[in-house]
Amino acid sequence: MNGQCFVMKCGGSTLAALPDAFFDDLKRLQDEGTIPVIVHGGGPAISDTLAKLGIETEFVNGLRKTNEAVLDVVEMVLAGQINKEIVRKIQRSGARAIGLSGIDGRLIVAEPVANAHEVGLVGDVSRVNAELVQGVVDMGYIPVIAPVGIDAGGSQRYNINADTAAGAVASQIGVERMIVVTDVPGILKTVDGRKTVLPSVTVNDIERMIASGEIYGGMIPKVRAAIQCIQGRVREVVIVDGAEPGVLSKAIKGAGIGTRIIKEPSSNI
Repeated sequence: MNGQCFVMKCGGSTLAALPDAFFDDLKRLQDEGTIPVIVHGGGPAISDTLAKLGIETEFVNGLRKTNEAVLDVVEMVLAGQINKEIVRKIQRSGARAIGLSGIDGRLIVAEPVANAHEVGLVGDVSRVNAELVQGVVDMGYIPVIAPVGIDAGGSQRYNINADTAAGAVASQIGVERMIVVTDVPGILKTVDGRKTVLPSVTVNDIERMIASGEIYGGMIPKVRAAIQCIQGRVREVVIVDGAEPGVLSKAIKGAGIGTRIIKEPSSNI
């Protein structure tokens, strides 16, 4: 994969709320030859649509229990509504983007998760079509990927956790750093009564801080999601606030923004 490329993971609702300046930053990066590969989620929108259709949904250990009826909605919302909304926003800034799902060109080949008997049609990524991603990047477009996968035979769809999909895409296209765009400036720690952003933590640091209560509430799923992205070749994940001006440019240049989650030991805790 081109070295001037990075993977960005963002929730669908977070992306929808980002200011125009964020997409202007994407356009600037594209003009400079640095093209992001975007993997997005859309859990809240899926839940809203299921509720409107009167389809019950439940979660097992953070994974949405998925049957064919739920999967129809997942695909419709992720690959349709949210994916195209993101593409429209990017293109309004003047940048160029192509929306894809993991089914297109067998971009994300999946197999059932280990606890499929509990969660149904939820998949783990077995292979990413890196050549397809590279081809889109080489044409000068930003790939925007919805995390719906297909089995090796090309017949069975799977609902894939967006963080798991993003980590697999990053690892299999050969990217070592991933940027997770959220609505918080990073992992916060209270020091002398003031909340400060931790510049760098390890996976073990995070688990210890969750156990001690230093990381709590809505921050727990955010950091756990980031940890899921650290797999294969991915060595670090940077959590940043998408509302920060020039956030992506700063994160790529290592300008001390957000929190880096790394595999190696940290001395910042």
